[in-house]
Amino acid sequence: MNSANGNGVHVVSQGLENLDKDPMRRAWRGNKEGTIELKVLPSFENPYEEREWIKAHMAAALRYWGKMGFGEGIAGHITVRDPVLPDHYWMNPFDEHFSTITKSMLVLVGPDGYVSPEGAQAPINAAGFYIHSAIHKARPDIKAAAHCHSVHGKAWSVFGRPVDMLVQDSCLFYENQSVYENFGGVVLSHEEGANIAKALGPKNKACILQNHGLLTLGGTVDEAVYLFGALDRLCHVQLLVEAAAANNNIPKTIISKEEAEFTANSLNDSRRNYLKFQLDYKLLLQETRGAFLQ
Repeated sequence: MNSANGNGVHVVSQGLENLDKDPMRRAWRGNKEGTIELKVLPSFENPYEEREWIKAHMAAALRYWGKMGFGEGIAGHITVRDPVLPDHYWMNPFDEHFSTITKSMLVLVGPDGYVSPEGAQAPINAAGFYIHSAIHKARPDIKAAAHCHSVHGKAWSVFGRPVDMLVQDSCLFYENQSVYENFGGVVLSHEEGANIAKALGPKNKACILQNHGLLTLGGTVDEAVYLFGALDRLCHVQLLVEAAAANNNIPKTIISKEEAEFTANSLNDSRRNYLKFQLDYKLLLQETRGAFLQ
């Protein structure tokens, strides 16, 4: 695609025709001999082994939220489907700070919404149950869901608008976000949870809950939490841009539909989103000396 920018400079847009069909393979390269390979997701011999891996990454995800200052009292919850009992999911306990979470503190929730005998015997957040149970039911394609009340997410949610395609990172949410345009109070009913799940739709992995906060989904807990942090940062960017544009009457330049679609084709890949969180996972291992693995 050929075009001219605002300064009259001739621009040749990129296309997908000559790129690798695998979005993950476009992101990296090894040596000429082809002996360097990027290993992304692990494989497991049995579901119990996978369960322990999932719990480790979930505990790290919660520690990451604590590190980012996403705690807001008892609000905030992450859930991940259990590979041993697929109709159950793991959830953080009700009354523990994100920064203190370990594997052994995670709670297994049954399909009836009550704490299972397996896992930690601790209470869970009722609002979290209503939201997450509806999402897991409506979206069998996802394994994890993450919601909390981050500052920038809350601030941008007041406008009841999706984030604009302002910068390259925004394209991660091109045709991948929705807005729940209602605030029905603290979620304490199945109906409100179902409304949020309906707002997400059949494929979006992010939702801005008006006057409330953010919600993200993932094929792994790593992806869900990476997307949450990315969306919160983009809310911060949008707030800064809106303030600058309003105070100084500076026009915004929005990324075009074609360029956003092209960029999203590479960015919005579950394996790539999983990999992005591994940097923080490895850093948390060093910083905590593996304390969350207990």
